[in-house]
Amino acid sequence: MAISVDTVYRTVLLIINKEQRGYITPDEFNKTATQVQLEIFNEYFDNLNQQIRIPDNDTEYADRIKNLQEKIAIFQTEGVCTFSVDHFDIPAVDDFYKLGTVIYNDDKEVQYVQPNELLELNLSPITKPTKYWPIYTYKDFQIKVYPKTITSGITCTYVRKPANPVWNFTLGLNQQYIYDAASSVQFELHPIEQTNLITRILLYSGIVIKDPQIVQIAAQQAQAESINSKS
Repeated sequence: MAISVDTVYRTVLLIINKEQRGYITPDEFNKTATQVQLEIFNEYFDNLNQQIRIPDNDTEYADRIKNLQEKIAIFQTEGVCTFSVDHFDIPAVDDFYKLGTVIYNDDKEVQYVQPNELLELNLSPITKPTKYWPIYTYKDFQIKVYPKTITSGITCTYVRKPANPVWNFTLGLNQQYIYDAASSVQFELHPIEQTNLITRILLYSGIVIKDPQIVQIAAQQAQAESINSKS
């Protein structure tokens, strides 16, 4: 389901080199591709928030909320939270992006509260958290679960960031770059994003090789696609 990093790179090179405008090295491509993938990924959440607030359609293939959720679903995962002193550490900090649902003993959803709400809840025995009604606060990748007698059995769902794409290579004759599929990392975005990826990478590539025409054309195309996806 991944988008081939080799296909994207070769397409970008083909378009740039068609009129001998310049060349993007693998290192330049990898850095640009990482930036573009993160930009597209980050936009999913703003676009989803925007689509939820406007009338939607219920057609099978043109439901924009459903389509955005399908793109995000690629990165949804879950893991065990590790207890440490007075809090639980979330799993996979390096690629963690957004916290989803916190679960206790596989069958109880732990309710999120603000720190000021926790103080108010603790004032009454009726609202005070228990193992049957646990609550949590969250800050800096740390989950504090109440009551504090809970020191195990906490898992969470979360959205992870996509892995950085890498077009890796070996050197052949005349120092030519030869694509090495085994050590390369593919794009993790939904396949429908391939055109969007190429267009945006071309935009940055035009800046790298200092070609204003490529920048202008790619920027216009990217803007048109963005307007179409939101209108």
